[in-house]
Amino acid sequence: MPQCKDKSKRGTSGARAALLVFALLACALEARAYVGPGAGFAVLSSFLTLFLAFVYALIALVTWPLRQIWRLLRRRKAYSAARVRRVIIVGFDGLDPDLARRWMGEGKLPHFDKLRQMGTFRTLETTHPPISPVAWSTFLTGVNPGKHNIYDFLARDRQTYMPYLSSALVRGPKRTLRLGRYRLPIGRPQITALRKGVPFWHYLAKAGVFSSVIRVPITFPPEKFGGVLLSGMCVPDLRGSQGTFSFYSTRPGIAGKHEGGVKFAFERVGDTLRGELLGPDDPSPPVNGKSELRIPFVLRPEATKRRGVLEIGKSRIKLALGEYSEWVEVKFRAGLGIEIAGICRFYLKEVAPEVELYVTPVQIDPRKPALPISHPLGYSVYLGKLQGPFSTLGLAEDTWGLNENALDDDAFLQQCYQIHDEREKMFFDAMEKTARGVCICVFDITDRVQHMFWRHMEPGHPAAAVKNGNGGGRTEKSEVIERMYRRMDALVGRVMEQLDEGAVLMVVSDHGFKSFRRGVNLNSWLHRNGYLALRKGARESAEWFAQVDWKKTRAYSMGLNGL
Repeated sequence: MPQCKDKSKRGTSGARAALLVFALLACALEARAYVGPGAGFAVLSSFLTLFLAFVYALIALVTWPLRQIWRLLRRRKAYSAARVRRVIIVGFDGLDPDLARRWMGEGKLPHFDKLRQMGTFRTLETTHPPISPVAWSTFLTGVNPGKHNIYDFLARDRQTYMPYLSSALVRGPKRTLRLGRYRLPIGRPQITALRKGVPFWHYLAKAGVFSSVIRVPITFPPEKFGGVLLSGMCVPDLRGSQGTFSFYSTRPGIAGKHEGGVKFAFERVGDTLRGELLGPDDPSPPVNGKSELRIPFVLRPEATKRRGVLEIGKSRIKLALGEYSEWVEVKFRAGLGIEIAGICRFYLKEVAPEVELYVTPVQIDPRKPALPISHPLGYSVYLGKLQGPFSTLGLAEDTWGLNENALDDDAFLQQCYQIHDEREKMFFDAMEKTARGVCICVFDITDRVQHMFWRHMEPGHPAAAVKNGNGGGRTEKSEVIERMYRRMDALVGRVMEQLDEGAVLMVVSDHGFKSFRRGVNLNSWLHRNGYLALRKGARESAEWFAQVDWKKTRAYSMGLNGL
């Protein structure tokens, strides 16, 4: 764990507290809805909710000076006994120690090398199994999977054998009110954190030490403690999924559901193309069923100018070929005056001879959070006002979009760096405002880029989109991972420049990386060897194991390593 000392400007945690309180008071009177996978929304815009929000804001305002004095006294006592003023933890998901060692030796990562010389560089053992949700859960709680309860991205319902997200369980409100042909949810959905164990920043808070926690995985739903937190991996999109992209095309036969997304056929009306953006389930569906909310849009492609104009809601967006739009706010309107806000980006992939449009998963707007994605709730609002809308989805880099050819390599990489730039802004803001205490941020780009571009780094890799030249020569895509490591090295250099006297810098990773050339469908093996049985006449298990005969099945596989 490297240590560095340097000089930098110092922010004040008091200023942060004031800003957060102001943000909380500013948004306290506006009621929000909560969304969960398949749970719909709870309607909170009742008189009682508004009244309670007003009372809460009034109490918070009146007691704020006393609470600040109490916190300052506790912090002064804690900091007076501290050996260091500040601890900065930079997490890089999947940063490989062997690649880092190799490129440090070649002089390509000077800041990593400086840390190695000044402090300590060690290859640490990861968790079993060695996957991100398990490893980061151990990082933040200090206990093994048997104690923090996270073994995979997915867990199983022992009653139905169906999978659900291992880190959080979201259920709909217990009661509904029938109004004519509609059902109105009463109360909030139940959001339960399934990760056990206590994050170390909770212990720090009890001792009076302030922490800023930015996008650490498996922190959704956010828990209360004496600091600020923006949740990371496992935050759902507005549909309640872990990321569902939309893709529109004029090519015939493209429509249908795909892994990680939905593809649609454009409707031609003269020189325009029409489509619908898929949103969350209707929070007040008809009694006899439910429906997904949709927003119609119009695209006017201009092939000769390599651009298009998209109109959705009240927004009119100019799209350039091969470039992402800025974040666009979209509002899904349901019955009874319910309005659900989200954000997404549009990417014009092609304008001739066919037209193709990619849309990122519709994500929770941090300025109007439909789910609690930060602690306090106003922290995401504060960040949204500070730097504008930003990606909130836990797995924001759309690997499925690339796998399903809705994106190409360049578009995926462009998306990754846009998300990374947003993360850098909020991290350095947190560093500036955490003059004493702990500041933690995890960057995901290292994991996503290596997952999708390692194939280009190995000559003859079976998943490579192009050959690496005659005799195994390197191409430009072969350098993507190295350039990304250099970018992370530069980030660490910027952190080092801002460290003051008595600060400690730790750069950590949850697992390394190696080549992936072949896989095994474990359920196929189990079926062939008599452990997994299918219904009579079925030739495959089908989606959600619909064709599995559970009475005759003894074992099945789910997730990355669940058996």
